[in-house]
Amino acid sequence: MSAIPQNTMAPVDLTTVGPGNGHPVVQPPVLGGSDYTDYYLLNDLLDDEQKALRRKVRDFMDQEVTPIINPYWERAEFPHELVPKIAQLGISGLQIKGYGCPGFSNVTAGVVILELARGDLSISTFTGVHAALAMMSIALLGSDEQRARFLPPMARLEKIGAFGLTEPAHGTDAVKLETTARKDGDAYVLNGHKRWIGNATFADYVIIWARGEDGHVGGYVVEKGTPGFEAEVITGKTALRCVQNAQISLTDVRVPAENRLADVHTFRDTEKVLLASRFCVAWEAIGAAIAGYETALAYAKQRKQFGIPLAAFQLIQYRLSRMLADITDMLCMQYRLSQLMDEGKFSMPRVALAKMHYTERARAILADARDMLGGNGIILDYHVARHLCDIEAIDTYEGTDTVQALIVGRDITGYSAFVPPTPGAGR
Repeated sequence: MSAIPQNTMAPVDLTTVGPGNGHPVVQPPVLGGSDYTDYYLLNDLLDDEQKALRRKVRDFMDQEVTPIINPYWERAEFPHELVPKIAQLGISGLQIKGYGCPGFSNVTAGVVILELARGDLSISTFTGVHAALAMMSIALLGSDEQRARFLPPMARLEKIGAFGLTEPAHGTDAVKLETTARKDGDAYVLNGHKRWIGNATFADYVIIWARGEDGHVGGYVVEKGTPGFEAEVITGKTALRCVQNAQISLTDVRVPAENRLADVHTFRDTEKVLLASRFCVAWEAIGAAIAGYETALAYAKQRKQFGIPLAAFQLIQYRLSRMLADITDMLCMQYRLSQLMDEGKFSMPRVALAKMHYTERARAILADARDMLGGNGIILDYHVARHLCDIEAIDTYEGTDTVQALIVGRDITGYSAFVPPTPGAGR
């Protein structure tokens, strides 16, 4: 769904570099009519409002994010200066209706996420954690009062959200979380640890998932500055370096009773949020794959070896065609999945199939694109290396490739393989 009109791609001399590291870049493609990425013209299925929104988000990423993101990524810092600019896009809240949120259809939300991810996966992840996890938790599982209190400032990005489910010893088996919540008068007292929590070091609202005295899981909105809440950035990451993933320590953290999400009763309630989030992650993978393909295509047409462009070689054309086939496959699948979501015909297995398939293909496309750029492929100026590193995290979070396969496998066979099978075991 990404358009690259032939007559608007400005030629770039990739053999000319500046002093020092140099800044040879491939010009970003622009939206237009027939193109080299949206081969089956899915963009034509969007209405004028969707197309305008898509162009606005792409322009923002190309003009405001891409030129500055590499130094932040290299320093492992989050570009806070971009938050007010992201707020001006009016996209925070994505599919949530009311409370200052845009109330996008799933198709519209998907196009927005694709364009964010095509530009940078750290920015799309920041938006996803804030909107698809934290805000969606409140929208789906909070009371009317909680939605009215928390969502409007989050929609304006005046308040930032985070989502604390994963623990040091419980990632894939998050259902066994150990963080506890004890009722004490008009408050709940939280104790435990969380890990890999994006936005946690600067978030105003962190949704902490904890097990109550009755054994059931609850969601608690922990507000910034609450005593006993500590978040420490996880250092040494090689992926999503701009995202401030943190280890959280909760020591007798008192949360007002009115901050317990009203409609959370079991762990299955969290799956409603995870389904919405995995849907967004699937779109992210496509956006990253498109970024790799578009850069490789532009580079191959401009870079000369043995006196002719790389694009004139048979093997290069074959590799580019395979990338395009995979992207077309993913776009067609995801557009249909988005329609099904809008029709209410969604399910965790359908979303899991998408996340499993797209992240695997995106990893392959980005690795091939990196290889096609040769030595330039490992320079941040070309952006492919950043995407290649970041896609590893996208493949893992919201459920690994293996977990998604087991979700699909359970659905199509009737047998759960998450635990060792027992004779006669079925659904």
